[in-house]
Amino acid sequence: MEQASLVRRYRHDRRKLLEFLFSSGGVVDISEARRKYVHESAEPLMIHSQLGNSYFLHSDPDLSGSPPRRAPPPVSVKQTINQASCSSEETDPLNVDNTGTAGYDYGFSHRTSTVPHSKPVEQVKIPPLGLPDLHTGLSDDDLRESAYEILLASMVSSGIELHVAEDRKKEKSAKFLLRSKTKRGKTETQSQCLKKHSELIHTIRVQMQISEAIDSCVRQRLMQLATKRIWELTDIPQISLGLLNSIFKSDFLHEKSYIQWKSRQACILEEFLCYSANAVAPDHLTAESSLAKIRNAEEWDMTMTPSERAEVLSAIKHVALKLLSMHGQFGIEFETYYWTAGYHLNIRLYEKLLLGVFDVLDEGQLIEEADEFLALVKLTWSKLGITDKIHSAVFGWVLFQQFAATNEVMLLEYAILELQKVISAEDDYEKERLYIDSLVCSRESHGTETKLSLLEAIFISISSWCDSKLQDYHLHFNQQSGNLKRVMMLVSAVGILSSDDCGDAKLTRLHVSDEDSAAILKSYVERSIEASYRRVVSTIDLESNMERKHPLALLANELSLISEREIRVFYPVIRQWCPESGMVVAVLLHQIYGEKLKIFLHGVSCLSEDVKQVLPAAALLDHHLTQLYVSACGVNGQDLHHYPIGEVAKPIILDWVIAQHSRILEWTGRASDLEEWEPLSLQQRQSASVVEVFRIVEETVDQLFSLKLPIDITHLQALLSIIFHTLDAYLRKMLNQLVEKNHLYPSAPPLTRYTESNMPVMKKKLLECKVLDDDVINKLNHLTISKLCIRLNTLKYIQKQMDVLEDGVRESWALVRQSNYNKLSKEEPHENTYSEEVDELFATTFNIIRDASNSAISKICDFVGARIVFWDLRDAFLYSLYHNNVEGARLDIVLPHIDTVLDHLCGLLDDTLRDLVVLSVCRAALEGYAWVLLDGGPSRAFSDSDIMIMEDDLSMLKEFFVADGEGLPGSLVEQEAKVAEQILGLYSLQTETLIQMLMTASEQVSLGIDSHDNDHTHLVNVHTLIRVLCHKKDREASKFLKRQYQLPMSSEYEDAPSNDSTSRPPNMSDLLKRSTSIHWTKSSQASFKSFKKRLQEATSEMRIGGW
Repeated sequence: MEQASLVRRYRHDRRKLLEFLFSSGGVVDISEARRKYVHESAEPLMIHSQLGNSYFLHSDPDLSGSPPRRAPPPVSVKQTINQASCSSEETDPLNVDNTGTAGYDYGFSHRTSTVPHSKPVEQVKIPPLGLPDLHTGLSDDDLRESAYEILLASMVSSGIELHVAEDRKKEKSAKFLLRSKTKRGKTETQSQCLKKHSELIHTIRVQMQISEAIDSCVRQRLMQLATKRIWELTDIPQISLGLLNSIFKSDFLHEKSYIQWKSRQACILEEFLCYSANAVAPDHLTAESSLAKIRNAEEWDMTMTPSERAEVLSAIKHVALKLLSMHGQFGIEFETYYWTAGYHLNIRLYEKLLLGVFDVLDEGQLIEEADEFLALVKLTWSKLGITDKIHSAVFGWVLFQQFAATNEVMLLEYAILELQKVISAEDDYEKERLYIDSLVCSRESHGTETKLSLLEAIFISISSWCDSKLQDYHLHFNQQSGNLKRVMMLVSAVGILSSDDCGDAKLTRLHVSDEDSAAILKSYVERSIEASYRRVVSTIDLESNMERKHPLALLANELSLISEREIRVFYPVIRQWCPESGMVVAVLLHQIYGEKLKIFLHGVSCLSEDVKQVLPAAALLDHHLTQLYVSACGVNGQDLHHYPIGEVAKPIILDWVIAQHSRILEWTGRASDLEEWEPLSLQQRQSASVVEVFRIVEETVDQLFSLKLPIDITHLQALLSIIFHTLDAYLRKMLNQLVEKNHLYPSAPPLTRYTESNMPVMKKKLLECKVLDDDVINKLNHLTISKLCIRLNTLKYIQKQMDVLEDGVRESWALVRQSNYNKLSKEEPHENTYSEEVDELFATTFNIIRDASNSAISKICDFVGARIVFWDLRDAFLYSLYHNNVEGARLDIVLPHIDTVLDHLCGLLDDTLRDLVVLSVCRAALEGYAWVLLDGGPSRAFSDSDIMIMEDDLSMLKEFFVADGEGLPGSLVEQEAKVAEQILGLYSLQTETLIQMLMTASEQVSLGIDSHDNDHTHLVNVHTLIRVLCHKKDREASKFLKRQYQLPMSSEYEDAPSNDSTSRPPNMSDLLKRSTSIHWTKSSQASFKSFKKRLQEATSEMRIGGW
């Protein structure tokens, strides 16, 4: 409601403005003002500054981007626009203001970015009706003003009272008098009706662009004529004579206005009286001479007396009444002679009246009072020779012309309704039909003139305009596609333009089953496609140079848009009358482009940039054309012969993928060689090289699938091969930079026996140290903990990206397989088998890389733990723990070092890797603890009292890694600590028991029975037992080792290891030989067997772990 109120107020204010403009009584040309406004609105607003270089922009310069790289359009484009604008103005004589509305922008939307000022669509000219020419040269303004006078006269003759300005001033007092004489309710009703009627006439005056002064004068004189009944206002000549008799020069403010008005009245009389075929020569001469006197300003206004002027008008009236006395030819009610004698003027006058229903300031809209206006216009029918059918035809014609000028869809719909009324009322009334047929219009066709009735002329002119539009409907209905359906409805109403056997234009009714109609529409489709193709080809070379794309690729893209718009917009409308139109478009475009593509395909040998542009565009075009063809002929119809894109593309795509293989491997190797294993950033802790590797791989994947070409399993296999070999090479490079873990372990110290001798040794032996190669040393120097952590993060990144990469490849592959592009290639015979092969390919490729990365993570984690304990903390842990005595070198002095290392690790590692690395450190720490117990060297000897302390230390170490439930799981730590616990369990045994266990194990080794000798997961073996005896602070153990293996005393060796060694300690193989050569006595054997039995009973429940 609020919006409607604003619209009414807006229109009221505009009418007030027009009323002010016309109040001066002069001639006001609104069309020039409108034309200037339209022209200036297309340019930026200027600021009248002194410099003259400031202006406002329609668009935001920040959002406009960089300046265009394209060349400016030629100057001829602007000239064409101006010429088209002028021609459109000249060919529309029925337009009141003739404003020259700018043409529609029917250019392709996708070309807006490439051509900044595309050539506008030329306005299609509407052929004129071909009414006989006016002999007197009456202008559009003359016709409009005369039509308004005829309307007022018709209202007066119909008994409608016209209030002039002076009467309106007295309206208030008149209302008071009426109230005093009549009832109040009736008075108010009459008052409202009078007010509404007055406002309607006022609106009509403004719409007809009549000045208030002239309007007031004409109203007053017409009311006087009707009151005095001096002149009958029954026909147009009588109206003009009555006005000439009652209006004088003094009634006008300007002499020029009076002269124009008087000349117009004379021209109206001349059109009706002087060119009548039924007028006799004397009457003709009388009318001509009298009209000449009226046109002579000096004679009529200055020389002649009022009585003389009355005689002149009386003479003209006599001729007019004589012609009026001739009865109509067809016997229609109210028919007069002037219906047929002056129809060429009557129809033009009626057009001007009907144009008044369009808002003078918005010609695409009807005024709110249109219905009331048309009701008043109907009063002029008897004077202008208008019937119901003629009214519907002329009104439809006017609405159609206004639509063509303004492109307002509503007007076209109204025009269709009016013309349908004409069709539905056809042949209902014979007299009316004969009368309409007598209203002859002429039309030139092929140099010959054809006579048409008024209705035929209207229909042919409208159909001719529709024909011009449909000849290139892709251009004219590109932006307002909905108008195509309305134009087709319009053609259905008026008929489709065709030619008879003689070549003359005729109208054919548009029926769904009519073959002739389908043939005409088929020709429209063909011509529109050809016109669109010519339009595209005319600019394709320029666009190719500016965009640096192959012309065939651009051409395919343009034709794809044409076909896509055809199937989406145009074909659903046209197929109602021409079902095969879609097939026509598809076949025609397919043939046109196929001829050019065939030449290009012959020269394709590799996947060049031109090939990458042309083949996908051609495939897309083929897809769209196939879709259009299938939708037109049905699913069971014959398919188009596809372009051989798949056959050409498959080998060159495979060659391209293979060529990428070596290139990517080279880049991967270069990235690995340049890697320094530093974190990419604080948030991204992986290496830069792995990001580069995945970038290269993903670029290759994207490039392959972005080709938009047919891809089969062979191409997929080649792509997955690239992914596998690239990542496999990267992992191998990473692992090759590591060293074997055994290089981290210190060399085993010599086996010695504990002794309590206090005798000083003059020259002690140095412990032998392992000497590593320079290559190993260099690698170890680069394998710092931080760099190892970056490697672990990198491996974790590979695992994550593998999932992303696999999902991306699978998704792209699925899209390719499901895409309609694959209709261009042969279908797979067994889709299920094909899918299984693809799944197997993915599983094989990505699972192997996942397994390899898991293995690498496990290997590096083990290496990190071993390096921390056996290399970085060798002095703090291996060489310090329990050195010389247990109480003075317990584990609590080592744990802070381990804690510091763990904090450092957690700051470097990915969250998902922390537990793995901490577990590796825990395992290495327990392994180091076991190393101290078994390979501690001469400086370590453990008494029975030390075992309890060592067990406490082991518990302390386990609790350290469990960390009150915030660290590793307790069960896992317990599992890892079983070896150390079992070693401590061996230390808890009596020496005799250990000796018996050693002898038994030695015998089994000599006999080849013991399978656990080299099994480090089984602790009861020769290696472990000898080392326990060597580190046991026990005299019996020392004696046994001296007697059985001749081991030196621990006091003979220095604590610090050395690269040189003066003597070589016995190795394990020598010890085993010695143990098997001992001959035990029978009593010794018996006692040993009983001792063995007791040992077995004591240790039967001991859980054997691995070492």
